[in-house]
Amino acid sequence: MALPCSFLVALVLLSCHSLCCLACHLPDTHCLRNWRVLTLLGQMRRLSAGPCVNYTNDFAFPKELFDGQQLQEAQALSVVHVMTQNVFHLFCMNMSSAPWNMTLLEELCSGLSEQLDDLEACPLQEAGLAETPLMHEDSTLRIYFQRISLYLQDKNHSPCAWEMVRAEIGRSFFSLTTLQERIRRRK
Repeated sequence: MALPCSFLVALVLLSCHSLCCLACHLPDTHCLRNWRVLTLLGQMRRLSAGPCVNYTNDFAFPKELFDGQQLQEAQALSVVHVMTQNVFHLFCMNMSSAPWNMTLLEELCSGLSEQLDDLEACPLQEAGLAETPLMHEDSTLRIYFQRISLYLQDKNHSPCAWEMVRAEIGRSFFSLTTLQERIRRRK
């Protein structure tokens, strides 16, 4: 069951400073961009679930990666980075096949690009990632996004397939926000 966008936005606002408290200090605007990405994903909704009932799919979101009990701060930062990179690639490299308003899609891609700039400016060695092997987390997320890409290909990038992916990415950003909040509360 998909959570309403307004609920997701409220949760992001409540935890807006959580990512800024991770192992690397990110600008406050990074938190606002996270909120904006969820808002834009909600605004991009074009279809109700009814006509797309035959398009449902379980993408097997790796919930275990987002359990704040298992990840250290540096690992969480890496998961945030890898997830943001993959969402950027999914939406912004397939712009021509996406059924959305191009202005909203371009704004989404711009916001994701700015988030990536913030994350890439964070020196991962200082965050403690130099000694921390993250191959498992990276490959798990890569496989998850590969399933999403294959699903879009199998469904010929149809509007219903894109709608299912948009909703899935909204849920995954919600999980990302929850992870960030758990890390912040541990401090």
